[in-house]
Amino acid sequence: MNKQGRPTGIGEAGAASHETFTGNRGLQLEEALIFEMDTPGASGVDLDEPEGFAPRLGGLERKERIGLPGLSEPEVMRHYVRLSQKNYAIDSGLYPLGSCTMKHNPRLNEKMARLPGFADVHPLQPQKTVQGALELIDTLAHWLKELTGMPAVAMSPKAGAHGELCGMMAIDAALRARGEEGTRKRVLVPESAHGTNPATAAQIGFKVDSIPATEDGHVDVEAFKAKLGPDVAAIMLTNPNTCGLFERDIIEIADAVHEAGGYFYCDGANFNAIAGRVRPGDLGIDAMHINLHKTFSTPHGGGGPGAGPVVLSEALAPFAPLPWVFHDGEELRLVEHAEDTDGQPFGRMTAFHGQMGMFVRALAYMLSHGADGIKQASEDAVLSANYILASLKDVMSAPFEGPCMHEALFDDAFLKGTGVETLDFAKAMIDEGYHPMTMYFPLVVHGAMLIEPTESESKDSLDLFIATLQDLAESAKRGETERFAGAPFLAPRRRLDETQAARKPVLRWEHGRNDVGAKAAE
Repeated sequence: MNKQGRPTGIGEAGAASHETFTGNRGLQLEEALIFEMDTPGASGVDLDEPEGFAPRLGGLERKERIGLPGLSEPEVMRHYVRLSQKNYAIDSGLYPLGSCTMKHNPRLNEKMARLPGFADVHPLQPQKTVQGALELIDTLAHWLKELTGMPAVAMSPKAGAHGELCGMMAIDAALRARGEEGTRKRVLVPESAHGTNPATAAQIGFKVDSIPATEDGHVDVEAFKAKLGPDVAAIMLTNPNTCGLFERDIIEIADAVHEAGGYFYCDGANFNAIAGRVRPGDLGIDAMHINLHKTFSTPHGGGGPGAGPVVLSEALAPFAPLPWVFHDGEELRLVEHAEDTDGQPFGRMTAFHGQMGMFVRALAYMLSHGADGIKQASEDAVLSANYILASLKDVMSAPFEGPCMHEALFDDAFLKGTGVETLDFAKAMIDEGYHPMTMYFPLVVHGAMLIEPTESESKDSLDLFIATLQDLAESAKRGETERFAGAPFLAPRRRLDETQAARKPVLRWEHGRNDVGAKAAE
């Protein structure tokens, strides 16, 4: 039995050393690459050659195998099901990544997104045939503006970083309209901002100027003001910031940058901490992207599809990118061309209007929760993070005093002298059945461990997670380095050589190269 009174079967050492003939470990099945399971001639379907068939390729028919693996249908099904069992997901357990808001995706949202008319809508359909879809986009845009206190929103950006690009391009367009594109080339970015912020500014051609953090994890307002000048285009600030703290001087910062003639871009990735509680527009923000997958429960989805709408202030609204949803009498239509508007759109962010499936999911989440439910979700997310912070700060080390917002931040001070590093601690979490928290970020804290539980987790779930981290921390302090140095012991693969994986990645299968799995396990 383990410390929670649950049966563990054989012990960790036994599990690590016990070998099986198949390579399987109970229901954790060893799985080869699909190319390694190739059986020439095998297929999941048999197609008879139709009567009267005559090839029409003029002698260019393929004469050799195509190079794809041959498998029967059961083999294909088993392969992908087994692979799916090796993934950690929010449907498997608590996903404690900081600054990522890996919250539950309600199945109601999925059902709505699969309704006929939403699931099969095509962006090239005549607009009169998609009035319901346009109304949904317009309704979602309305509530995004209501929740943020902003007069306009660009719906087409397809991710958070894409939204950042949109907001900064709107700022660039506004500066061009003022004739200041050649003088205002500097963007101020706090050290506690998300890493994509400086990258986005640099991509557009701005010069990035970093602002230091104070000892308590907030923007150094005096250092910020000292850097203001006639060449400043904007500040890009994340609030709540990546230390899990609300920037208490945000209104003073907004007033100062506006007085200097610049604009205020806010990274809205952490909006899940304040939605329904704070309207960013009331804080003096000019542009902010909203990650629908973080705040409004649409899936992260392995790189897409995503959605990152950008809300804009009155000063930036005229420069919003096309297309716009426009009320034309009793009908809705998409405005596609600049000459059909009264504004000065800077162009387009994408070919069409955005990600319809994500819009449906986000609106379903909003309507099922209501204003009070969204507010409660934010409050519960903050409560969960503070519960973790209060429960662990005696055995782990928190770099800042006082409560946090949506995520709890720890550093590696509690590991000093133990021989255990942040990476070792995180790898040992895998053996306990948890995906590691965000490591080594934010950079303002040495050996950072950033945990965001979200509002989705029950107290029982949080208690088990807390007890697990307490046990790991106490184990490290007792000098039980063997538990950490080789971890993970119980995962399908042991710890990789991450330097070699980055410098010499194996990105494609080669015939006869069957040692990839063995090397990964070393």
